[in-house]
Amino acid sequence: MSAPHEFTVSGSDTLHVGRILALRLDQVVMPGGRTVAREIIEHPGAVAIVPLHDDASVVLVDQYRHAVGRRMRELPAGLLDTPGEDPVTTARRELSEEVGCTARDWSVLLDVVPSPGFSDEAVRVFLACGLAEVGRPAGPDDEEADLSVVRLPLAEAVCQVLAGEIVNSSAVGGLLAAQAVLAGTAQPRPVDAPWPHRPTRFASRPQLRP
Repeated sequence: MSAPHEFTVSGSDTLHVGRILALRLDQVVMPGGRTVAREIIEHPGAVAIVPLHDDASVVLVDQYRHAVGRRMRELPAGLLDTPGEDPVTTARRELSEEVGCTARDWSVLLDVVPSPGFSDEAVRVFLACGLAEVGRPAGPDDEEADLSVVRLPLAEAVCQVLAGEIVNSSAVGGLLAAQAVLAGTAQPRPVDAPWPHRPTRFASRPQLRP
């Protein structure tokens, strides 16, 4: 049996570098020797949180997303855009800022790569238990000023996933994974579990983004 093909990159050009992503054009050698262009979006990575109360209810957010032109029901989440910050530290901050909660117990539910056909974006989804409400900070900016916090039973949230009402990939995966953990059919991982799919290319670029 022959060895798997190595998809080598014969050339690469940066087309755009923005605040939260970069776009590059790679020339990739295909099986048979043909070279084709592949547009790749570099992303800093992100975290999302399933905040689970003792009564098996979860805390979600309804937030406007301009790319799709509508509000979406999602998990609290945030970009890994602070250099050197541990993902669970980012998750703790986002949980407090977006839904006004802290959590006693943290673990990793799953890792998601939403669009590997054209982006290296990866999201680590945490499970946060032992919640305490501390209130959201005053004066959020931009889209977050319109953000609504929603608390509902996990079972109801899962029904919304299966009905096509919750379609954000990290929310879909996180809610189904939380249901599996509650049912005793799966176990979460430690907060420092290896994350081999975490993107690094964008973070390694010179800090010249606006």
